[in-house]
Amino acid sequence: MTGATSSSLRIATPEGVIFSYRLATPVSRGLAWTLDAFVIAGTSYLLSRLTAIAGIVSIDFANFLSTVLFFVVSIAYGIVLEWRWRGQTLGKRIFGLRVIDVHGLRLQFSQIALRNLLRPVDSLPLFYLAGGLAAFWTSSGQRLGDLAANTVVAHETESEVPDLEPIAPAKYNSLLAYPRLAARLRSVADPEAVAFAIRAVTQRDRYAPSGRVELFREIADYFRSLAPFPAEALDGLTDEQFVRTVLRVIYKP
Repeated sequence: MTGATSSSLRIATPEGVIFSYRLATPVSRGLAWTLDAFVIAGTSYLLSRLTAIAGIVSIDFANFLSTVLFFVVSIAYGIVLEWRWRGQTLGKRIFGLRVIDVHGLRLQFSQIALRNLLRPVDSLPLFYLAGGLAAFWTSSGQRLGDLAANTVVAHETESEVPDLEPIAPAKYNSLLAYPRLAARLRSVADPEAVAFAIRAVTQRDRYAPSGRVELFREIADYFRSLAPFPAEALDGLTDEQFVRTVLRVIYKP
């Protein structure tokens, strides 16, 4: 598609499973950016008051230092928060947006750094004109930083607790016998990965047997990497059963 953005991003896994993400609109992205801009401006102002002390030595040096600090804060703000909050800044979090990889892979630090380092280029010549034009002409609404980093901005998946009873009946859950590990699993699991797992379990009967085995092996390996449950907690669980058990832990009331 050229000259207009689509409303969703469809990602096909190697197993042939297709997932859809609702892309952020220019309005929602603009509102999130405006809030972030206020935070950056406020932080920069407070730092400029501190650098005013350097004006005792040289006014020019104080102005130079303020300019450098504003640039550092404006770039570091996005990098630090998007890495810490898995693709979200304060503005994106409030407006329910998240940066994701265009192929549905886990977001890497290099992608976050690159998209934020190119933000000044997107803002040229002023008011994000370059980035706005790029977003208009790309099918997924990507600014130049997103194109370079292979990322898009999408709406967060629905946060309400899904009905797990049909896919993960409430039986004895061996993982809950280890509350600290269960709590860690809930706190560090990526929301997009959890949503991916829910859709995979919901649609499991549509997959070819080999693809189903491979898909749940990859999802299970991801969750196992987050919390090292002892072998006795996993005894007798297939990869698919483990994923269903994990979902019960994550959405435990």
